[in-house]
Amino acid sequence: MVMYAKIRRMYYREHLSINEIQRRTSLSRSTIKKWLQAPSDSTVKYQRAKKSDKLTPFEFRLMFGAEIGCPSSQERSPHGIVLFKEILNEDYAGDYTIICDFIRNWRNQENQSTAYVPPRFTLSEAFQFDWSEE
Repeated sequence: MVMYAKIRRMYYREHLSINEIQRRTSLSRSTIKKWLQAPSDSTVKYQRAKKSDKLTPFEFRLMFGAEIGCPSSQERSPHGIVLFKEILNEDYAGDYTIICDFIRNWRNQENQSTAYVPPRFTLSEAFQFDWSEE
């Protein structure tokens, strides 16, 4: 935002040419022209395009496995390690810290839902029986 105002000041107040502004700021002429043609009340926003990385093919799997809203008694303890081991078997080539950062960022998003996906159990672990006599 500071550079945007500086370019507009150089052009409109100091009456410098676009070539002179380019020489002083080291910006391209097309960028300078674009910023000069923009309305003065608009703000310049730069959005970097999301590039695919090592984690991109596994993001859905990690979101599904993150178990947002799960009670702490049923949550997997060391959560990231379990997910890391699962996707290592699926040819993941990244580090453990990338997974932890992704899970932390995903949990902290404002638009997250509070759905609970129960952990998987084998048949012998899925039920509880009370063998007491009354």
